[in-house]
Amino acid sequence: MLLGFALGLPSIAHAEPDSVPDLAEIGSDLAARAFVAPRTRTEVEVHGSFRIRQEALVNLDLDRGLDPSGQPLFTVPLGGGQTLDGGDLRLRTDIALRAPGAGVAVYTRLDVLDNVMWGGSPEAGTGRAPTPAASPGQEPGSISVERVWGEVLTPVGVLAAGRMGAHWGLGIAANGGDCDDCDGGDAADRIAFASPIGGHVVALAWDMASSGPFTPRKDERRPLDLEPTDDASTWTAAVMRARSPSARNRRAAAGLATAEYAVFASHRRQENDVPAHYLPVATPRPPGAFDATDLMARGFSATTGGLWFRLSTPRARVELEAVYARARVDQPSLVPGVLLDQPATSDQFGLAVETSVSLGAHALGVDAGVASGDDAPGFGAFPRPGAAAPQPGDLDGPQADPPGDTTVDNFRFHPDYRIDRILFAEIIGTVTDAIYLRPHVRLSLSETGPGRLSLTAAAILSWAVQATSTPSGARALGVELDPSLAYEADGFRVALDYAVLLPGAAFDNPASSLDATAAHLVRLRLGMVF
Repeated sequence: MLLGFALGLPSIAHAEPDSVPDLAEIGSDLAARAFVAPRTRTEVEVHGSFRIRQEALVNLDLDRGLDPSGQPLFTVPLGGGQTLDGGDLRLRTDIALRAPGAGVAVYTRLDVLDNVMWGGSPEAGTGRAPTPAASPGQEPGSISVERVWGEVLTPVGVLAAGRMGAHWGLGIAANGGDCDDCDGGDAADRIAFASPIGGHVVALAWDMASSGPFTPRKDERRPLDLEPTDDASTWTAAVMRARSPSARNRRAAAGLATAEYAVFASHRRQENDVPAHYLPVATPRPPGAFDATDLMARGFSATTGGLWFRLSTPRARVELEAVYARARVDQPSLVPGVLLDQPATSDQFGLAVETSVSLGAHALGVDAGVASGDDAPGFGAFPRPGAAAPQPGDLDGPQADPPGDTTVDNFRFHPDYRIDRILFAEIIGTVTDAIYLRPHVRLSLSETGPGRLSLTAAAILSWAVQATSTPSGARALGVELDPSLAYEADGFRVALDYAVLLPGAAFDNPASSLDATAAHLVRLRLGMVF
């Protein structure tokens, strides 16, 4: 629950995303155009990408039987067998609207048919109302407005306001979801100001993290927040020194190394809460149907700090991100009228390191990372509010079980920070309560004109931080091999991905005397960039 406190500010994504914190790039689009002739009319610029993915997932339940709660480790086909398959698509469009002059711009991101499954919603965009019981991938909504924000260039810095993407460093905590295989991405409603001072960018941001419940006004055109004290807001300050990709390339061509770094501190508070607003209830309430009995004292506060560092040389790159988060909830109960006499606390740490060395047209490196763990059963990757405490042997579940256990110490990497294709990406859902090593290599097989054929491969070795979190109580999570064959040309990319997970003893089932067996994934990706 602490990972949303690392804040970033947006930049329009034209190609592969850079890991420079977005707070350091606020206003870069306006500043780059401030030295050319002022515009005499509104300028519109459009960039984006279209992707199609088709995949097959084989034996992701690892053939190790059910957990103590009677569930498989991963969804299995309804009619038996081991293979699940399907495909999805998405058109992403980033639009910049620059006003006459040189100092005002508005940006927006629109996703069309975002992650809609093949055949799941063939009537999307026809105007038919969504079915209330529609499952994910089948909803007929065709266009999703992900971001809308504006920037104003002033003599002392840049002011930005609106709903904007959030990304910091490598993206283990706040991730904008800009990579070609990302599925989500963070966005937040915020106001921020950034200014260049002494060769650095200094930024301050205020984020409205959550508000509501709401009730309609008398004209039913605008909602009204029923209780101001249940709003959760965040303040963030950051100091950064970063360079653009073109600047790094120029320095590398001159034989120079480039060091970049950034630090941030963030604090979030929430005084009261209305859990009936967001918890599932037997009878849904109409808008505004809440009263004073639904209001609960929460007393939530959290402080997060992080750093990012990158050293680039003409032939090598070392990059890291570290995040520490500490939080306290004075009243963790979610049931009005039922109070707990112990606060819940959280103490989390995450670290990721990436390295690469260029060998002519080829490259190799070793990545590593750690996400702190919690000694409660299960990984705690995606706990559901109000769910029962997990039993030893379960894969997931809440990490706090008051009054005996009131701590949640497992750090969760953002799901769009991908290090593999099966174990963390699918079975667990994200990197948490784990340590991993990831050696990788990229081989350039051929280059003809604008087209390039390459082979990449990675091996991911991983262990649990807390053995009590795994299904069997062992720490070894396994070894995964992820090769890819890709062809890239101007504006086009096609890739064939494969993955095999050789599960470690952590996924064996001693109660049923079953050893976990290998899982496989095959994925075809098509991408077009404009």
